[in-house]
Amino acid sequence: MPEAIRVLHFADVHIGMENYGKTDPNSGLSSRVVDFLRRMDEMVEYAKDNDIDLFIFAGDAFKTRSPNPTFQREFAWRIQDLAELAPVVMLVGNHDLPPNALKASSIEIYETLRVDNVRIAHEYEVFDVETKRGRVVIGTAPYPIRARLMQGMDTTGRTIRDTDKLLEETLGNLLTKMAADADELAGEDVPRLLTGHFTVHGAVVGSERNVMLGRDVQISLSLLADDRWDYVALGHIHKYQNLTHDRDDLPDVVYSGSIERIDFGEEMDSKGFCYVELARSNTQHEFVRVMARPMVTLRVDCRQEAYPTRKVTKVIREANLEEAIVRIIVELTPETNASLKDSFLRSELLNAGVFHIAGIKRNVERPERARLGTNPEGLSHEELLEKYLISREFSPERRAILMQRAEEIMGNT
Repeated sequence: MPEAIRVLHFADVHIGMENYGKTDPNSGLSSRVVDFLRRMDEMVEYAKDNDIDLFIFAGDAFKTRSPNPTFQREFAWRIQDLAELAPVVMLVGNHDLPPNALKASSIEIYETLRVDNVRIAHEYEVFDVETKRGRVVIGTAPYPIRARLMQGMDTTGRTIRDTDKLLEETLGNLLTKMAADADELAGEDVPRLLTGHFTVHGAVVGSERNVMLGRDVQISLSLLADDRWDYVALGHIHKYQNLTHDRDDLPDVVYSGSIERIDFGEEMDSKGFCYVELARSNTQHEFVRVMARPMVTLRVDCRQEAYPTRKVTKVIREANLEEAIVRIIVELTPETNASLKDSFLRSELLNAGVFHIAGIKRNVERPERARLGTNPEGLSHEELLEKYLISREFSPERRAILMQRAEEIMGNT
């Protein structure tokens, strides 16, 4: 039985995300960019310790399609570190695509300079790679570009839905052919791996919607869960998930997720990459967590508190906020709102060792609506007006005059 090929699968690095950061004095970069680079450094160290044979990067190196040279340099150093250990296959994601077809992608430079042990995958193709533990057959499915995949097709008069269906069919035909090509090229015992960058129907999505470029393409899981593959390494969705975890007869179809948190939509998500032991019909993988920057939301209800600042302070002191990005959401009434002291709370957060204060949000209860009742939609115009005047504490005499005048106006409309 051939020894399993050790594969490290990662994606969605997004170097250039700078939200919730400040300038790092040691590098001159945003402290949040430094966070993302440190996660890559953790991955490089893991690869060294575990004698990795092959690296699969499933797309999206940078936040933007035109990253600045410093970001490109920092990313390149780490890719070079990986390439010194084993072959690296880099798939083109939607954030790696150029703004127009005449420009180069943000990762094309590795191909132009013929960087040793690095292969850029910008076509739907199947090829083999020789590793120190044996041969692997790889299929690459970069982010689907509509204009390229549907070139020569007549879409006149088609709805967007019809066009998307046609695109999915075209992509499905490509993936089916790639599986057949891989089966033929690999032979009996050689393991096969497919890597792709797109959204699969049924995947749990999150904050990546906030950094999506253009209208997304979705494909069916059945097009990927083909037993001619031994592992499917996906990028594009930031949450780690195995879409075939409950099917022993199908290959693992896995999003490795992003390596660092982008915003509070990913607060509860673990971040990392996947370690894969790739073998024909006997592949295993595990998710490897990295030390992603913690994000913490403190929700405090102070609607019944005479001293709201005291209560929020207590919550801050009881929480573990060291090196975290923190936001506070406080429920208040107009009365308790006036007593909450933001400056004191910010001081407490800094004393707690937070990395960044994302904000202190006040949700102030609206007494006017509360006094209108739970179902104001069922009231007449006159009843609504009367309740509104009561909520604004107009005197009975003044309310009577206003109601009389309102009835006259309403009667004339």
